[in-house]
Parts: sequence; structure tokens; C-alpha cells
Amino acid sequence: LYKNPPCFSLHKPLLSSHTSPLFSLTKHKRASLSLCSIMAACVETSRTDTSQLSQNPNRSTKDDHGFKYVKYWRPSFNNHVSGIPFCKNHTNFIPARRAVDDDHDPGEESDDLWVKMQDEARSDVEQEPILSKYYQTSILSQESLQSALANHLSVKLSNLSLPSGTLFEIFQGVFLEDHEIVKAVTHDLKAVKERDPACVSHAHCFLNFKGFLACQAHRVAHKLWSQGRQSLALLIQNRVSEVFAVDIHPGAKIGRGLLLDHATGLVVGETAVIGNNVSILHNVTLGGTGKVCGDRHPKIGDGVLIGAGTCILGNIRIGDGAKIGAGSVVLKDVPPRTTAVGNPARLLGGKENPFKLDRIPSLTMDQTSHITEWSDYVI
Repeated sequence: LYKNPPCFSLHKPLLSSHTSPLFSLTKHKRASLSLCSIMAACVETSRTDTSQLSQNPNRSTKDDHGFKYVKYWRPSFNNHVSGIPFCKNHTNFIPARRAVDDDHDPGEESDDLWVKMQDEARSDVEQEPILSKYYQTSILSQESLQSALANHLSVKLSNLSLPSGTLFEIFQGVFLEDHEIVKAVTHDLKAVKERDPACVSHAHCFLNFKGFLACQAHRVAHKLWSQGRQSLALLIQNRVSEVFAVDIHPGAKIGRGLLLDHATGLVVGETAVIGNNVSILHNVTLGGTGKVCGDRHPKIGDGVLIGAGTCILGNIRIGDGAKIGAGSVVLKDVPPRTTAVGNPARLLGGKENPFKLDRIPSLTMDQTSHITEWSDYVI
């Protein structure tokens, strides 16, 4: 019916008896055919012409196609109607998830992990039906990992003067703009699951591990900071500090695969740099000495393990694969693949010929193997 509409056009008048064949029919047939024709033409028009949807009837179709405003929405059920404006070529500028995945694929790992997290969530709901609404809102109704994370962080960090809807738009906007952040989120989730025996699933980490959540909120704050939006970045830092007891300056740079185990009391200064695949326990300070301005905070290499209660102060370098024992105060550079312990910290084996580690400490999470090598103390 719709592929072959009647030969007359809606642009021609229907009220002229000498120009329209409709008036040669009976009144009943004429009305029936007219109604069917109008319906067919209307459906065809709605499929092909979108200019009528413009808020300004004088605006051209070209202007509508250049419409840049995006209204983000937060789904809570799978059958929600999309908040994407209607437009024939909306995939050119609207952040639909599939269009983003095709054009700027963050990697199949993210998709696979998201599917696995949803399976874990369903399993948890079967075991604890009382949590079904919580899991539905947080994971099962969400379209993607980044959408779920934006939703979860916005709920966690919101307060009376900072609505969750506002935070959701901020987080979602950054995730859609910077796909490297989404990749880093995937690496962080896997790092926690692999290194922390207390983590029972990726969904568990995503929902309940404040070290992971604080890290992802910082990634957003750092992006805003680098764009010159310092007030907003500092606001997010403040909320993360209040909610998670983790204080990371938005200027600090962090890599992928980061594990913040427990995370309570962690302080990271503005010019600090943390490499990839680093593991940091609670009550760690990466701070300044208090007497230097500018670049004044530590630089942590890849694969480093930093024990609980450690203070690393000043613009010093902790080499790749190094291990810092719990409770240490580090004031000087630590060479790669060595172990530093004590207050002030000293290298195991001595400064001239320190013992070299043959495994990456941040992955093994071994914090006690060095004891037999340097001390005969026995409790």
C-alpha cells in the first residue's frame, strides 16, 4: 500500500471537481479512497521528510542536520524510548552506542567484559532477589559499560545541591568524547579482579569497590582539568574525597590497570604521575616536601607495588617494577626492580648492589617475600 500510493499529490487541491478523478466516484467510495490515500502519503512523508520536526518552521533541513545539541538520558529499563532527536543522518553526530562502537571501537574487550558483567549481575539477582531493582537500575537496564558507570558514579557522588542528573551528563559526555578512558576502565576492572582475592566478580568491583570508583571519577576530573574546566574538576575531586575518602588532585596523571586496594586515606598530589599496572594500598601519600613549587610530586613507574601507609615525598622517581614496603618513607629515587623499606627507606641488598626482583610486584601482590632476605626478626 505504502510503496505504491495513488497517483495524485497532496500538493494538488482535492476540492476541485473538474481536475480530480475522485469526484467521478460515488460519495462513499470517494471518501474511502481519499482517506486511504492521505494515510499512505502521510506515512511516506513521515519516513522521508524530517524538516517539519524543526522547532523553527522557517529553518532549513540543512540547519536541522547541523543540530549539535545532545540531550543525554539515563535509562532504567530496556524498553525506554531513546532520547536521540529524530534526524535522517543523526548517526553523524548523536552518540548512539552502536555508531560509537563502529567508528571508534574501544576494543572488543570492553564489549565482552560488559556482557560478562551482565551475566554476573543476573546470577547475583537469582541468589538475592531482594537486590533485583538495584541490579536492574545499575547494570541490567544500561546500554553499555560507560553508561552504567556514568549512572553509578552520578548516584554515588550526588547531593542536594548537585543532582545526579547533572553529574550523569558530565560523566557520560566525557566517556563518549574520550574512548581511551573507556579502555582504561576495562583494564582497571580486570586488574582488580585478577589481583584482589576479595573481589568475587567484575560486577562486584564495579558496584562496591570504592578504589575503582574513585579512580574512574578521577579520570573524568582529569579530563575536565586538562580542558581548563578547573572549577568543575575540583568539585568532582571534593565529592570523591568526601564520599570515598580518596583525595586525588585532578591534575595528577594515572595509567591503566590501576588497583587501589581499599583506597581509604590515599592522597595523590597535583603533579604526580602513576604508570600502568600499578598496585597501591590504603593510606598511601604521593606528596610534596612542602618547600618546592611547580613539579613537586613523585613519578611512579609501571608495575610498581606500594605498601600500606607509605609516604613518597618530592619529585622523585620510583623505577619500573619496584616494590615499596608498608610504612616506608621514601625521599630519594628507587631504581627499577628493587625493594625499598623503612623510615627513611633503604634498598634491600644495599645501595651499591641491591637485590633485583625477577617478577612484577604489582601483579604478584607479594609484600612479605623480602623479609627473610633482610631480617632475622621473628615474632
